Amino acid sequence: MLERKQQGFTLLEAMAALTVLSVGMIGIAALYAQGLGASRSALYRTQAVNLVADMADRIRTNRVALAAYAGPASHHGCDPLGGVDCTPVEMAAHDVFLWRQQVQQLLPNGRGQVRFNGATSPPTYAIQVAWAEVGQGTIEHQVLIQVRET
Repeated sequence: MLERKQQGFTLLEAMAALTVLSVGMIGIAALYAQGLGASRSALYRTQAVNLVADMADRIRTNRVALAAYAGPASHHGCDPLGGVDCTPVEMAAHDVFLWRQQVQQLLPNGRGQVRFNGATSPPTYAIQVAWAEVGQGTIEHQVLIQVRET
């Protein structure tokens, strides 16, 4: 009898190795996609925090406007280069106008809202942004601030 020496892989062994390798590659691709999604979500959350902080700073800068920040937004040309002398109420409406534009530009389906509660002492503002997050629906970030009049 002749002895047969085994040389190389059989077709079955090659197919099994290819299957294991394919499953591993699919797992790596899934982890990569999940990482991209988490990165996008983190970016939106960071933008939301920064936008809320921006509006809080605007309110603290223009303390005498009070409830005007919860009112309608409108463009009054109160920008430093606009050369327009605005009242505190007009400045508040202009601030809200610019801020809502930023919210819409930086967050997908972004919406911004400011609510004022003058019944508290000091007055309280609720600053909220909301946006659409893929796979999670609408996400909201809200901060309450109290601003003392000067």
